[in-house]
Amino acid sequence: MNQFTERIEKLREVMAEKNIDFYLIPTADDHSSEYVSDYYKVRNYFAGFTGSAGSLLIGREMAGLWTDGRYYIQAERQLEGSCVSLFRMGSDGVPMITDYLKAHLPEGGTLAFDGQVIDRTQGQDYEKIVEAVHGRILWDKDMAGQFWEDRPERSCAPVFELEEKYSGKSRKEKFAELRRFMDAKGGDRVLLASLEDIAWLTNLRGGDVTHTPVFLAFALIDRERVGLYVYESAFSEEVRAHLMEDGVALKSYMDIYRDLEGLDGGCLLYDGTKVNYALARSVSEKVQVLPVDINKMIPKSIKNETELQNLRDIHIKDGVAMTKFMYWLKTNIGKIDITEMSASDYLWELRKNIDTYLDLSFDTISAYREHGAMMHYRAVPETDVALEPADMLLVDSGGQYYEGTTDVTRTFILGPVSDEMKKHFTLVCKSMLNLANAKFLYGCSGYNLDILARGPLWNLGIDYRCGTGHGVGYLLSVHEAPNGFRWKKVPERNDSAILEAGNVTSDEPGVYMEGNYGIRTENEIVCVRDEKNEYGQFMKFETLTWVPIDLDGIDPQWLNPEDIRQLNVYHEQVYEKISPYLNRDEKEWLARYTRAI
Repeated sequence: MNQFTERIEKLREVMAEKNIDFYLIPTADDHSSEYVSDYYKVRNYFAGFTGSAGSLLIGREMAGLWTDGRYYIQAERQLEGSCVSLFRMGSDGVPMITDYLKAHLPEGGTLAFDGQVIDRTQGQDYEKIVEAVHGRILWDKDMAGQFWEDRPERSCAPVFELEEKYSGKSRKEKFAELRRFMDAKGGDRVLLASLEDIAWLTNLRGGDVTHTPVFLAFALIDRERVGLYVYESAFSEEVRAHLMEDGVALKSYMDIYRDLEGLDGGCLLYDGTKVNYALARSVSEKVQVLPVDINKMIPKSIKNETELQNLRDIHIKDGVAMTKFMYWLKTNIGKIDITEMSASDYLWELRKNIDTYLDLSFDTISAYREHGAMMHYRAVPETDVALEPADMLLVDSGGQYYEGTTDVTRTFILGPVSDEMKKHFTLVCKSMLNLANAKFLYGCSGYNLDILARGPLWNLGIDYRCGTGHGVGYLLSVHEAPNGFRWKKVPERNDSAILEAGNVTSDEPGVYMEGNYGIRTENEIVCVRDEKNEYGQFMKFETLTWVPIDLDGIDPQWLNPEDIRQLNVYHEQVYEKISPYLNRDEKEWLARYTRAI
């Protein structure tokens, strides 16, 4: 019996004592975050699966991990030898957790979970399932977490202010806009729990989640004051003074639950997908609750002109680092020892030298040969392999800078590759450029446009088991709703909103051949207005990412004249924007790798 099965068996003993049929452990924190700090990795502790998405359901005689297509391969390997079965979300015949519970929760049964890490909307779904069998929910204790010996403390990293030259708007202006929204809805208060939304609203950043510069906080806002529930030791005297001037009062982090219980009437606005179940259950019965869409209330996904100009600037700096990395990799492969990890470290050093660098935006994916087929592979000493002058290396990486967040993927040809690899590499490039060059009427979402990227691969009878792209925050999470590209709507992803001018989205089609190789080419693009005529407002995309696409992988027979024109235009712009920052040898090399084909 491995350690994870032993931990599950101990939890089952308590479940039996309390007559609990199923215990649910999601990947979440008190704030519905996608990425969480170490304190909240209870699912990892019980299952050993380290992916950023997945929920563990433990029954008396079953244990199942539900995760999406990005993590199928990783989850299979990490669950091997344990009692946990993999449920491949989105695959034919695989039920969602709610469907599984509907089928297996017995009459009068009990479902338990920690109400602080389940959002209100999910909690309501579970309530309906339990009510149907006249059962009960236990939600007020972190029952699983109590077994975690040496559990890390909640993070309390220093909080800093983001200057207006980066944010483009003062927090007082943002507070005023939020209060106008509140008035239009007839609300008296707003409750915020999402860390990214609070950070954006207050023009503050922190370090409580790895690679996502946010701080643990709740916010309760009325017409006069902003109550910010935090770990106060994270705030310097200077930051506190500035907040006080702007009408922000700091309060103790856990006091939010008590203060919600003490509300005496009025109308409270919140988004049920961004407020945890325990918070919602704490709201006084005297209060009217009005559900709202967080993305309409906190429009952080629509970047302002200051943010957009900053992003244009930082993508050139970031592109220089990526181009220097590509030059180093391509000219040294087979001459010096390079591994997945040492390549990743070299790229990190290049980014760290950028003057406004703060952190990576996620753990770099440096994936050679078959590792590239694992969409979110991370090299560690046990898996690190040497790179050879053959096959392909996929590198997905990005940085957090004062001027914004970057995310870029390139697949590098290190030596001889098969004709099939070149075909797939070329069609992934075509797919990315097809979408980046789209022109469309306002009102379209990524759901309408995804076929432009996926179509060339569907024509081969292949697909990639993920979306084509995700929204990107501004010095926030590298994954940001509500904009994205995917061919079918996935409600829990919340990324099918109408594309608005100022939305920044990744464009990253790929091919993943399990056990052989993976290919992904990713640029960030921003939605902008184009012409307006009798048919309506047309929209298009402006490219933000400027990094060569490895021409050693391009087979022109798979491109039509328009594809070739798009690639040549892109490479011409890459050379124009990046070459001024390179030395002579790098510049000569870049001219060759951005040549017209």
